[in-house]
Amino acid sequence: MTVTSVDKDLDGLTLTVIADFTAPVERVWELWADPRRLERWWGPPAYPATFEEHDLTPGGEVRYFMTGPEGEKFGGWWRITSVTPPTVLEFTDGFSDAEGRPDPEMPTTAVRMTLTGRDGGTRMELRSVFDTREQMERLAGMGMVEGLRASVGQMDGVLAG
Repeated sequence: MTVTSVDKDLDGLTLTVIADFTAPVERVWELWADPRRLERWWGPPAYPATFEEHDLTPGGEVRYFMTGPEGEKFGGWWRITSVTPPTVLEFTDGFSDAEGRPDPEMPTTAVRMTLTGRDGGTRMELRSVFDTREQMERLAGMGMVEGLRASVGQMDGVLAG
């Protein structure tokens, strides 16, 4: 399995997913940089993602929705804060309303994704930082931990394809 560890630190307000791949850093980076590849793993298996906008430049935006088993749509967005291809991507992650606008009622997280060459492959660290413990508990209660584990768990299959 791709996912090596998932650490939920309530005191530090962080959720960190570590995953190891046999592919080189540049190939793993492409899973983030190419929206068609990103669609193949972002979101749990029963909730595939469709990316409508994908601008990985500082200040750029990414907009997507996930489609549930009954056809229901759940929107999301990223606001890119920093990018250093092929090793670092930082963004604010949030939820969208039915019209695709950021939902002010939902919490956002600051995300840092780092790729590091390791043992002939790549280690990915995906760290989400929450503003408050309540926000962290709310998103965890909505299935964020399990969803990230399942999503990242699909990356090996995309790399193999």
